[in-house]
Order: sequence, then C-alpha cells, then structure tokens
Amino acid sequence: MPIKTQSELPAKEILENENIFVMDENRAMHQDIRPLQVCILNIMPVKQDTELQLLRALSNTPLQVDVTFLNVKSHTSLNTSANHLNKFYTTIDEVRDGKFDGLIITGAPVEDITFEEVDYWEELCGIMEWSKTNVTSTLHICWGAQAALYYHYGIQKRQLPEKLFGVYPHRVSNRKIPLVRGFDDIFMAPHSRHTESPSEEIHACRELTVLAESEEAGVYLALANGGKQIFVNGHPEYDRYTLHNEYIRDLNKGLPIHIPYHYYPNDDPGEKPLLQWRSHSNNLYSNWLNYYVYQITPYDIREI
Repeated sequence: MPIKTQSELPAKEILENENIFVMDENRAMHQDIRPLQVCILNIMPVKQDTELQLLRALSNTPLQVDVTFLNVKSHTSLNTSANHLNKFYTTIDEVRDGKFDGLIITGAPVEDITFEEVDYWEELCGIMEWSKTNVTSTLHICWGAQAALYYHYGIQKRQLPEKLFGVYPHRVSNRKIPLVRGFDDIFMAPHSRHTESPSEEIHACRELTVLAESEEAGVYLALANGGKQIFVNGHPEYDRYTLHNEYIRDLNKGLPIHIPYHYYPNDDPGEKPLLQWRSHSNNLYSNWLNYYVYQITPYDIREI
C-alpha cells in the first residue's frame, strides 16, 4: 500500500530505503481514487520513532492512505522539536469539522499517574468523543487503549507489581471476527507498561468482545461497536530494537528493570533481539484497514 506523507517528513526517506512505497502529495493528486484518510494522534514522547513504526505498519495493503498527524495542544513536548511539530502536526481545532476513515491513538508514558492528572486528559477526552461521530474506526494502542476503556466504559487501570516488559505469547479467543483473520492460534506481541486494564472487567463488559489474550499479559485485543472502537493492550508497532533501547535507557537511569522476557536469545542483552511479532503486526493493521475502515467507510467521506 502506498503511504502518502508530506514530502519532507524525515520518516519518508527511511521508509523508501526499506523498499516501502511512500507517495508524496504531487503523485497522490494525480491518482483517480479516493485515498483513506487516517489520522494519528501521536502522544508518545519521541514522535519521530512512533511515526516511522506506524507508517511501516500501515504499508502492507494495496490501499492508499493519506496520513494526518495530530498533536495535543495542552502539552509541551520535551523530546520532539517545536519545528518538527509545527511543520508536520496539526491540532484537533484545525480538523474538528473534518471526517476521517480511521484514527490511531498511541500510547503515552504517563501510567504512574491517574488519568485525570494527565495535563492533556480533558483534550484527549474531547478527541475520543469527537471520534464517535467523525471517524469510521479508531484503533487505541497501549495507554491509549487503557484511556479509552476508562473513558468509554469506566474500566479503571490498576498498577502491576512490576513492569510488564518483553514479548509474550497470546492465544486467539474469537476466530470468527475479521480483525484476527489469518492469525496463528498462538502469536507473539511486545508489551512495555506498568499498568493494566483488568481482564475480568473487560470480559464482564457486555459491549466489549475479547479477541486475544495472554496468561502473562492479560487481554491483548478487544473491540466494541462492531469495530468502531478497537483496543490493543500492547505495542505491535514496535521495531526490533525498541525494547532493547528502553531496557538500556532504564538501566542508565538506575530504574528497577528486568531483562525483557522472551526477547534476547539466551536472555543475553549482547545478542541481537529476536523479531517474533512483525507478521502478526502487519496482519493486524492490514485487517483493521481493510475490514474496519475501507470496507465500512462511505465513499463520500462527508457521510461519516
């Protein structure tokens, strides 16, 4: 699938070097098809890393996707330059009257405080409410999933005894749902978090359908409203070295951190990490775009 981005976005050159088809605005304007309009609310601290990971994940179907990056205005980023944000990002005020086929809400490193203590919580709630009427399907990732489960269904997160950190096996529990079409019975996915949305409360919520879970990591994948809301309690978009970089970062800060589970060969941080989740990640994002965005969204985007 060609990904359409701004011509000067730094991730564009990296993706092209990986032989991923990236289309600039000029070429896209001369194609006689309607591209899918996908908005990414990126609230991760190092936004360029997440941009690259998500664009890579969205690049595996024959659909053309026009990506808009959204940033919260009520928070000042300390890890991404103002120049980058001003050049490549917009705010909800600028797109509030627009419609999107898909929306991705990323995770954020704010697990150790309550939702209401997050400085952009009120703005995020407004975006999640806006998504009900202006977006065909919204995909929530990690803390973004926890925040949405709390906002939409009142499921409060809880602190874990230690950081859930590594790559864990998950079992598909509802194979009839198209979102998990093509998944193996058991698949691997990365996690990096200090909190969880309790599995028993997710199962008890009638509006939610659980699609995959793990004995070690809990509910991984759930959906509501026929796929209008999708919740991913992990990081399928992570690349090979993301957990490694987080591990080294925490070690250097003197934080309590264990070696990521099921990640390094022989649990040796000197070894190249095993990439065990890329095919599942590609499948997840392709299924979301195909079955919950492209197949559902109206051709006239104003009808969303």
